[in-house]
Amino acid sequence: MYTIKKYQPEDYLIWNDFIAQAKNATFLFHRDFMEYHKDRFEDFSLLIFEEDKLRAVLPANKRHNSVYSHQGLTYGGLVFLSKIKAEKVESILDEILLFLKKNEIETFYYKPIPDFYFKEGNKEMDFFLLKRGAVLEKKEMNLAVNLSAPLKISKSKMKHFRRIENLDLDIIEEENFDSFWEKVLEPRLLEKFDAKPVHSKEEMTFLKSKFPQNIKQYSAYRNDEIIAGITIFETKNGIKSQYGATSKAGEEFRALDFLFVNLIHKYKRKGKCFFDMGIVNSDTQDYNAGLLKQKEELACSVYNQDFYKIEIK
Repeated sequence: MYTIKKYQPEDYLIWNDFIAQAKNATFLFHRDFMEYHKDRFEDFSLLIFEEDKLRAVLPANKRHNSVYSHQGLTYGGLVFLSKIKAEKVESILDEILLFLKKNEIETFYYKPIPDFYFKEGNKEMDFFLLKRGAVLEKKEMNLAVNLSAPLKISKSKMKHFRRIENLDLDIIEEENFDSFWEKVLEPRLLEKFDAKPVHSKEEMTFLKSKFPQNIKQYSAYRNDEIIAGITIFETKNGIKSQYGATSKAGEEFRALDFLFVNLIHKYKRKGKCFFDMGIVNSDTQDYNAGLLKQKEELACSVYNQDFYKIEIK
C-alpha cells in the first residue's frame, strides 16, 4: 500500500511543502536547514507515499550500516499530517523497517521531538517502536518553561532581576551575530570548556538569511559593551534558546539571567506555549547539577528527550 523512496534534490519542493503542512514539524526539517551541513552527513531521508500521495517523511542520515533520525538535528522523528491516525503510523513504520532491511541497514536510531513541542501529541511512533522490539537507549532531561501556566521563577532570581533593572542594561535584537559570537560566545566557550559553538558565525548567518522569522539574536549591553546574549530558534508553538552566554563583566551583573527573564515574559505575552532551554547532560556525570538548578530557578520543568534503538531483523 505504501511506496518509500530516498530523498533526492528534485524532491526539494514537495518535501518543504509537506513540512509546512505537517502536524509535528518545525523549520529545522526544511531542506535549507538540513542541508547547511550536508558535507558532514550522508543523507538518508525518506518520503513515504500512499499510491501517489505523500503521507509522511523521515529526516534521516546514514552512518556505516545504521540509519539515524537525524544526527545533525536537535530532534527528529517521523513527520506526518494531523489526519494520519495511529493505525496508519503503525503501517508506515512497518514499511520503513522493511525498506531499511532491503537496504541492508542493521540498526535504526530514533530521536523524537520532546512532547511539549506539539499540542496534539506525538507519541505514536514511540509506542509502535517499543512494540517491535526497540529499546529506550537513553533518556536526557530537557528543561522547558511552560508559558501557558503561571510562571514560577525563583525569589532569588527575581530579587537579582529587580536589582539589575536599575543598572540601565539595554536589550537589543541584533541584525547579525558578530558581537555575540566574537566577543562573548566563542571566547567564553574556549576559556571555560576548550570548545567551539556547534554552528560557526557564518553558518548561523546563512541560516538566519533563510529563516529570518525563526532565528533571532538578543543581546544585553551596558555602556555600549555587549555582556550577554541568547540566540533563539522560534517555532509555531514556542522558542528554544540555542545559545546563551555571558562575558566576565556580564557574570558580575547576572546579565544572562536578566536576558532570560525578559525573554520568558516577552514570549509569554506573545502567546507562545513553551520556552525550551535544552538538556542538562554532562561529560563527567549523568547530568550537570548546577545547570539543572539554574534552569529550574528560571521556572523550567523537566521533560524527557528520548533516544530509541531497534535492530533490523
